[in-house]
Amino acid sequence: MPLHWCIAGGWALDLHLCKQTREHSDIDVIITRDEQLIAYQNLKRDWMLYKAQDGKLDLWEDGEYLNSTEDIWVSKSSEMPWAFQIMIIDTEENFWTYKRDKSVRRPLDQICLKTVEGIPYLRPEIQLLHKAGSSQVREKDYNDFQTMLPSLLPQEKAWLKSSLNRQFPEGHAWLKFL
Repeated sequence: MPLHWCIAGGWALDLHLCKQTREHSDIDVIITRDEQLIAYQNLKRDWMLYKAQDGKLDLWEDGEYLNSTEDIWVSKSSEMPWAFQIMIIDTEENFWTYKRDKSVRRPLDQICLKTVEGIPYLRPEIQLLHKAGSSQVREKDYNDFQTMLPSLLPQEKAWLKSSLNRQFPEGHAWLKFL
């Protein structure tokens, strides 16, 4: 059974633009909750996997199904720095659902794009929604938004605007740019 994954975070935006726009402190990879045990089985031989929960990191145990964990930190060993982070996303049937507002959703086969080399990455409007929807929008997230804005297609802007309006009916600072 194949594992569906894609690059997320700032690197996803840079892959979309076909150039690196800033320094990145990590690599984020998205998988679906349904496929987490496939990911575990494929990674456990060469990597140490830590689940982030309640503000702490604990080893992810063999066969342990993570019902609510959203982040897995991956390293070669306990002495090595983090190599990448796995973000577990939720789905309903064949739809991705946004963790902060389940009414925001997309068909699962439409949440990723691919580079000419075939590297899958999260669509820019979905990545920007994750950045904008956080309780604390960081400076780098705002800068990523401003960097991406000129390249967003009208339908991508419309989807992002609609999704932000759903999550923030009282308004959001980014809406005036969309």
